[in-house]
Amino acid sequence: MSRVAVVNPPFMDGRFSRTSRSPAINKSGTLYWPFWLAHGAGSLEQAGHQVLFLDCPAKGMGRRALLDRLTEFSPSLIVIDTSTPSIYSDLTVASMTAAALPGSRVLLVGTHVSALPHESLRLAPSVHGIAVGEYDITLVEAAALEGGAGLEDVPGLVLNRGGEFSSTGPRAAVEDLDSLPFLADVYRRHLDPGDYFFAAARYPSVMTITSRGCPYRCSFCVWPQVMHRGRYRVRSPGHVAEEFGLLADYFPQVREVVVEDDTFSIDSSRVEAVSDALLRSGNRLPWTANVRANLSLEAMRRMKAAGCRLIIVGYESGSQAVLDGACKGTSVEQNVEFAARARRAGLLVHGCFMAGNPGETMDSLEETFRMAVLLAPDTAQFFPIMAYPGTRLYREYREAGYLNTSSFHRWVTPKGLHSCVVDLPGLPARTLVDWCDSARRRFYLRPRYLAYKAGQSLRHPLTEGRRTVRAFGTFRKHLFRRRAQDGTEE
Repeated sequence: MSRVAVVNPPFMDGRFSRTSRSPAINKSGTLYWPFWLAHGAGSLEQAGHQVLFLDCPAKGMGRRALLDRLTEFSPSLIVIDTSTPSIYSDLTVASMTAAALPGSRVLLVGTHVSALPHESLRLAPSVHGIAVGEYDITLVEAAALEGGAGLEDVPGLVLNRGGEFSSTGPRAAVEDLDSLPFLADVYRRHLDPGDYFFAAARYPSVMTITSRGCPYRCSFCVWPQVMHRGRYRVRSPGHVAEEFGLLADYFPQVREVVVEDDTFSIDSSRVEAVSDALLRSGNRLPWTANVRANLSLEAMRRMKAAGCRLIIVGYESGSQAVLDGACKGTSVEQNVEFAARARRAGLLVHGCFMAGNPGETMDSLEETFRMAVLLAPDTAQFFPIMAYPGTRLYREYREAGYLNTSSFHRWVTPKGLHSCVVDLPGLPARTLVDWCDSARRRFYLRPRYLAYKAGQSLRHPLTEGRRTVRAFGTFRKHLFRRRAQDGTEE
């Protein structure tokens, strides 16, 4: 069997959250677990391969230390993750790796290279290829080949043969997600919960997924469009409950599980079934999940009974026209009713709002802010639009001339924070970013909100109070920081 290195590479010497749907160094200090890479690493181990799994942002590992570690391990296959904002750095790391270990094959994975495989390989001619989309089984089959011979027979690859690029054909999606290794087992072997942080959850938390893909058609959402190609599949409720038990056993220090599905609540009946399985298993871990505004009250109540503490929902906009323009498939009225159901069920809500979807105006932005205040989530996120290659939004905005750069390093600021590159008619990127900064201050500095948070922290000092203090400690410097003329933060 082969020795395989699976790498989340360094970027900007910071806690760059590459697995996030909008990769960046987050203002809240959030750093996602590399769960997609972990499934790939676990699949390799399940097939008998020896795996070195390195999460460089989590460990503060730079390029030199990474190359030293790879040289020491001497793998036959090296897998390197990528993202749009970090792509030039990722390709440099991959090229340096290929030069330092000429006997190793280097494959790239991730959203950016899956969306733009030929463009990426042209910038890194020494890289051997790209595993497109979901890559678990692709890596297993590639690792089984001696010396790289026969890669053209492995579906799911775009190969570089001396500057000539060829596709080996599409890789069928994994239909039985229960057949994949438990993330909990991979985490126990390779990762440390103390290295990761999710601002909406109690620290330390751990991330898992119970499904892949999403059947809805939001134009901006990158993972369902690029990695999962619209295919939606789920793990069985019992399998999910079993992993919760493993996480509790392996990591007694963990205080919350974050279910990082694109949408956990596609079907309320499945949510109820998962919650019931957790109840039957005696789950003792609080948890958080991404949901949709169609989630039923009964499902919410079952989630609460099974230990769910908080739900994360993409409200996106207070304007129905903007929701329709983004193909969100929800309504303003539905969002209001959802918030009321969550309060009845006793669940906290983290509300996500976006600025810059098709049809956005300054009036619609203010509708969004008024809606945020009306919905009264426990916490709120105001986010300028990010258009990623491979999404319908990216194609639409590029064709309309709304992207103000073709250089992907501009997707983050010089400090690695999110940066908007969309200039809409009457709403340039600077205005969208400034509005988000202003909306954030107006939302969080309202006397009513401050009183609510103070009361919550006093009632639950060891849980909500501790979470609020930790998140605010990182976030406060961005909340009050002014923006310089070049769009960076002072």
